[in-house]
Amino acid sequence: MRIVSLLPSATEIICALGLTDSLVGVSHECDYPPEIVGRPIVTEPKINPAADSADIDAAVRRLVRDGASVYRIKTDVLKRLQPDLIVTQEHCEVCAVSYDEVVAATRELLERPATIVSLKPTRLDDVLADVQRVADAAGVSSTGTALTARLRERLDNVRTRVARAHSRPRVACIEWLDPLMAAGNWVPELVTLSGGSYDMVAPGVPSPTLSWDDLVAAAPDVMILMPCGFKLEQTQRELRRVMQHPQWRQLPAARNRRVYAVDGNAYLNRPGPRIVDSAELLAGLIQPGLCAANIPPNSYVRVDEQSNG
Repeated sequence: MRIVSLLPSATEIICALGLTDSLVGVSHECDYPPEIVGRPIVTEPKINPAADSADIDAAVRRLVRDGASVYRIKTDVLKRLQPDLIVTQEHCEVCAVSYDEVVAATRELLERPATIVSLKPTRLDDVLADVQRVADAAGVSSTGTALTARLRERLDNVRTRVARAHSRPRVACIEWLDPLMAAGNWVPELVTLSGGSYDMVAPGVPSPTLSWDDLVAAAPDVMILMPCGFKLEQTQRELRRVMQHPQWRQLPAARNRRVYAVDGNAYLNRPGPRIVDSAELLAGLIQPGLCAANIPPNSYVRVDEQSNG
C-alpha cells in the first residue's frame, strides 16, 4: 500500500502502526519520527511559518476571509506518487490543506480511486479513535487495537499518579500569543487528567481568543505557553514581548515562577500518539512532586529562566 499523509499527527499515527515503509509522501510540516525526513513533500504553505504570532495571525485571517486555503497541494508530486490511501483532516481550517481541495485533487490527478481518511478529533477519545480508524483503513486493525490499548494504559498511569495530589492548581494553556488564545479541544481533558484545574474552555470546544483581562481574571497558578506549530525556539523568541505586557505581573503563575513554554509543535497540539507524551509533560509541570520524572527531555523551558527543562 502507498500512503500519503497531509498532516503531522497522521504521519505519527502511520509510523506508530509500523507503516513507515508504506509512507510515500508527507506534508511540509511532518518532522517526526526522524526516519520520515526526506520523503517527498506534498504540501506547501501560502504564509511564512517563521513569522511572529501577530503576522501569522493576520495572514491567516486574510486568507480565510477571502475563502482561500492556508496551504496548497503540490499537484505534480501527488500525481507522481499515486497513493492508495490519503490521510488528511477536517478539524481545523488552518492546520492542513482543506478537505475539499484534497478530494478535488484526487479526482483529477489519480489514475485509480484512493481511500481518503479525514481526521477531525475534538476530544481525547477522538484522538485515540482516529488511531484505530487509520489502522482499519490501512488493513492493520489488530495493530491499531494494540497501540490504542498501550496509549490508554499510559494515560491511566498518569491519572493514577496524580490521584495522590493534595491540590489541583488552576492552569491556563495558551495556544497562541498574539492575539492570546486559550487552548480548547482535547487540552482541557489533558489538564484535568494531569492533575490540574482548567476552567478557561470546555472540553471539545474550539480554542477561543481572550483578552489580557480575561487571563488575569482566570488567575492561573500554572501557565503553559504552547503556540500551535511553534517549536520551542520560536516561542522563546516571542517571550520578551509577552513578559513585557503591563498585566504580566498580575498573573499568579508569573509571580510564583510557574510559567512554562513548551514545544507546541511536538506536544499538545498534535492529536496523535504523542498526545500521551503531552499528558506526561503536563503532569510533570502541574504536579512536579509526583510526575516530574516522566517529562519528555528538552520539551519545555521555565519562562523566567529560559533554560532547558
